[in-house]
Amino acid sequence: MTKLDARKAAQQIVEKNYPNCKGALLAGSVVRGQATNTSDLDIVIFSEDTYFSYRESFIELEWPVEAFVHNFSSYKHFFVSDKERAIPTLLRMVAEGIVLKEDTRLHRIKQEANELLEAGPEKWTSEMINIKRYFITDMLDDFIGSSTRGEDIVIAGALAERISEFALRTNERWLGSSKWIIRSLKQYDEAFAAAFIEAFDLFYKKGEKEPVIQLVDAMLYPYGGRLFDGFSIGKL
Repeated sequence: MTKLDARKAAQQIVEKNYPNCKGALLAGSVVRGQATNTSDLDIVIFSEDTYFSYRESFIELEWPVEAFVHNFSSYKHFFVSDKERAIPTLLRMVAEGIVLKEDTRLHRIKQEANELLEAGPEKWTSEMINIKRYFITDMLDDFIGSSTRGEDIVIAGALAERISEFALRTNERWLGSSKWIIRSLKQYDEAFAAAFIEAFDLFYKKGEKEPVIQLVDAMLYPYGGRLFDGFSIGKL
């Protein structure tokens, strides 16, 4: 049996599983042209029959499906949460989504998502930047001082997330998780993303720490560099 085209499959899935919904969008990698063999269908459902938002996963028509079900007000909570976390999960799905089932309210919701995406996340305060500098410095010290390969690997992974967060948030850019870390870095600055990938690639392949250390120092330099001496939090 040949697997149905993503849009046709999504259309049938909505008709079968959410026949009373008012609107539906297809989003995710299949819409962006980045689908792989393991990609799923991200479908956003808008219904007047639910009083709360929920998410469910299932397999239909040989497609793994992630359905995000909302009513016409509950989605707002998730838009606010996306902005506060600086991870635009639902915002991006709604903004990029292809309409599977039309409702005039979808246009307003998509416009709202696009405006919030364009505005970007909340700007970090100088206090927040210093807090992040301190914890990156602390983690970098652990990375430099560690002589155990297993610990090195775990610290490097955590450090990579801290570095990406700092680089993106200090430049008022949206964050990502998992594969979206690299995608978000590339959207922000191709050169920085390339340096990031190269530094960690050299560490994981050859155990070289210096490129990661240099990357961190170059990133922190405009904000005062590493921070330990004199740092305080919560002191009255």
